[in-house]
Amino acid sequence: MTPEQIQLVQASFDRLRPQGTAVISGFYGRLFELSPSLRPLFRTSLPAQEQRLLEALSAVVSMLSNLQMLLPELEALAKRHVTYGVSAAHYQAAGDALLWTLESHLGEAFTPEVRSAWMAAYATLSDIMIASAEYRAA
Repeated sequence: MTPEQIQLVQASFDRLRPQGTAVISGFYGRLFELSPSLRPLFRTSLPAQEQRLLEALSAVVSMLSNLQMLLPELEALAKRHVTYGVSAAHYQAAGDALLWTLESHLGEAFTPEVRSAWMAAYATLSDIMIASAEYRAA
């Protein structure tokens, strides 16, 4: 990711902060529309999961310029996701749900440049997580 992309992701995420868990709730709603088979993988209450995702996203977005510090957390998170039943294919649905959610909540502020920056961020992070999870080709 370029420094400009990192800045765009961080600035757009800051615009979403006041909406907090409403944004995350929209993400999960869209995720389950796109991939209903994912819903049973969430064994904890959705509000608790929404809060955890919001906290994780906040931390990740704030540290995008220093991915090396994030690597241990991303690797551990990826391995936990495997135990929940998440597959490499599920990352595509999550990315699609994320972009839809951002566009829905940012409106006109979700410019092509912002979209591209978020796509780069998600691709970087999901690639790390997929590789860390050690998925095997079927």
